[in-house]
This record gives sequence, C-alpha cells and structure tokens, in this order.
Amino acid sequence: MKSDLDLKVSHDGLRWIAANGDISASGRSLPELDADLAGALRRAGYSAGTRLRVFMGFDMTTLPEWTRQYAPHYFNRCVDVEV
Repeated sequence: MKSDLDLKVSHDGLRWIAANGDISASGRSLPELDADLAGALRRAGYSAGTRLRVFMGFDMTTLPEWTRQYAPHYFNRCVDVEV
C-alpha cells in the first residue's frame, strides 16, 4: 500500500500528533486528528477535493527504550484523507 504522504505519529499525554517537517496536525482523538490533518493539508497548499493516502508511523522514540522490544511497531496507521 503506497502512501502519498508519510508522517510520524505520537501522543503527548493529551493529544495525538502527526507531523513531518512541513505538516503538523493534532487532536484529542483519532477522528479529531484526521479532521485537523485535512485542515493542515489545505493550509499546506493542497487543493480542495484532493484525496491523499497518508501513512502515520508511530515515533518509537517516545516510548521508554526497555518497552520497545515488546511492541516493535506499536501503532502505525494509514488513512485516506480528502482535503
């Protein structure tokens, strides 16, 4: 499954955050994150109506090192977003 855009996803204790060097979105829930991502893509210059497949790979550096062996991918997701 090829993605159009790759982001790192993490959780700061209150919000899910998906970002790369150019785009950043956040939300208290995954549906909120997805809605904010559509807005972030519009602000980044993507045209309204554009559909993108976005891969969000979990940022493993946010987990304590000793737990990484038990969940080598922890949380990855791929979503289709309409801008």
